[in-house]
Amino acid sequence: MQEIAAQDATEAPVGIAVEIVELVASPVHAYEGRPADGPRPDPEDPRQDRIEVRAGLGVVGDRYFNHAAHRRAAVTLLSAEALEAVATDLGVPRFDPVLARRTIVLRGAAVDALAGTGAEFTLDSGDGRVRFRAHRAAHPCRWMDVVLAPGAFKALRGRGGVRCEPLSDGVLRRGAATLAVPAELAAVVARPAL
Repeated sequence: MQEIAAQDATEAPVGIAVEIVELVASPVHAYEGRPADGPRPDPEDPRQDRIEVRAGLGVVGDRYFNHAAHRRAAVTLLSAEALEAVATDLGVPRFDPVLARRTIVLRGAAVDALAGTGAEFTLDSGDGRVRFRAHRAAHPCRWMDVVLAPGAFKALRGRGGVRCEPLSDGVLRRGAATLAVPAELAAVVARPAL
């Protein structure tokens, strides 16, 4: 098992009960080229019941696994509540979260609050904690106007999730989980973004 050294923490992390709603791993980039041409088909369903995370590499079997340009952004997190709020704002039915192509969709946490902080956090769905470092925001692309609804690209700005670097190996599964974040971020992360 590989692990990247942890940052020094002055306070114990705070655990937040969350649900892993969806896990997505796909060997292909479905959203490349011109949106007018439509997405590329996935060779298999990108929806996963479990994913294997590797420190510094990403998710086994995913299109960003072991790509040097994506090491600090190999895993993306998205708040299910943010996606639901976008659907409400646009006056359309709820979206299939898999269409957003984020690696992990969580219910119960405002993951956008982690963007740009460099904070280390863990996610544990029962197989042990998997450690990540939050980096930049996961900005939406114009494909969202095609695969979700017209206006989704603009509506997702500021709530498209966060790009993360995996710092330890581990397994994540859909279902109940615990997100442990630095104490100074707990109050804002524990409130799902709408």
